[in-house]
Amino acid sequence: MAPFTFWDTIIGMTLPFLDLRDPSFSTRSDAVRAARDIGWSARTPFGFAVLRHREAGQILRDRRFRQGSHAWPSRVALTGSFADFWTSSVIAQEGSGHKLQRQIALDALAPEFIEAQVPAFEEMAKALTAGLGHEFEFVEAFSEPFAGRAIAHLLGLPLAMAQEIAEDASTLGLAMGIDAKQHEQQVNAATDRLMDLADALLDRVSEPEIGARYVGRLAHAADRLGVTDRELLKNLVVISIFGGVDTTRAQLAFAAGLFADHPDQWDWLRKTPDAVPQAIDEVIRHRPTTTWATREAIETVEIDGVRFQAGDTVHLLVNATSTDPLSGHDGAFDIRVRRKLHFGFGGGAHHCLGQLVARTDMAAALRVMLRHVERFEWAGTPVYLPDSGNTSPVSLPIRIITH
Repeated sequence: MAPFTFWDTIIGMTLPFLDLRDPSFSTRSDAVRAARDIGWSARTPFGFAVLRHREAGQILRDRRFRQGSHAWPSRVALTGSFADFWTSSVIAQEGSGHKLQRQIALDALAPEFIEAQVPAFEEMAKALTAGLGHEFEFVEAFSEPFAGRAIAHLLGLPLAMAQEIAEDASTLGLAMGIDAKQHEQQVNAATDRLMDLADALLDRVSEPEIGARYVGRLAHAADRLGVTDRELLKNLVVISIFGGVDTTRAQLAFAAGLFADHPDQWDWLRKTPDAVPQAIDEVIRHRPTTTWATREAIETVEIDGVRFQAGDTVHLLVNATSTDPLSGHDGAFDIRVRRKLHFGFGGGAHHCLGQLVARTDMAAALRVMLRHVERFEWAGTPVYLPDSGNTSPVSLPIRIITH
């Protein structure tokens, strides 16, 4: 069977069709690379896909496109608490409302505040690493508890709450997969719990431990900007928990798997620890947890022979665009090579608010593991969520050689 079929656009160009809805389909597949060889875009059940780096960067900067994920719940027929939360979130907003919410969050997540958390992140990683056995399931033993502890620390909550926060945040991640409808009940329940947690935290911003951490800083930033909308602040807290846990949890696990496949890369990184940020970027290029960034045309737009009508959805496939041969990438996983910007954190006006947190806590965890782990090896067969939408390892059996 051919890797794709062909559809015609309304202006007569022939585009490949990629079935992103198929649970067995991978956005990193040969079918995607073959479509990219033909041209920069393809059709999908969810609209268009962008497969090349130049056009992806162009669309992310183009004001004729808005953030497209606002429509995701309706695309996958989700209703209830999560859909309400998502469509009210900063991700779904545009214009002055979006700009205001971003300003509140970015003030709260100032670089000096995030940098001050590094010692705490490293201590968490040390404690977890010290408890690892020779063989273990990486998500359960390290990446999920680390991500949960990191967000609990940022919120000013006891580390004993980390596991339940991490589990609820990871459950929200199921809403971003192509099989989201199957998880609707548990996703809505997790959303309700996290919204209640956000509400309780906002009630406690006068307490020193809470006021000095993320939610307190968020409330103070909102106050400086004259924002009194409680629901807006609750939503910002929950979207921060969701993104903060899910990204770190999944990308650290993907990193362990990639280093099990490429032990020479881990050997090099142990000798070159200053390259940890570069390594994180290469992991995201090759195994992004967010497999696409989404935009929606707000007017008719024609780019390099492809016409988008107002309302058309455009998915910029992270792996395909970030490993595009036309951008100079050779397709190999190689943390030693400096690459062009990837789009794993989106781009333009809607680039990820929490990417500095994710980069910082992941870097802290990897630096600690570099000092403890001589080698990652597979201890079994990994299990992953479908490789479209949001993906992550479900089970990552790892063996480590320590020194």
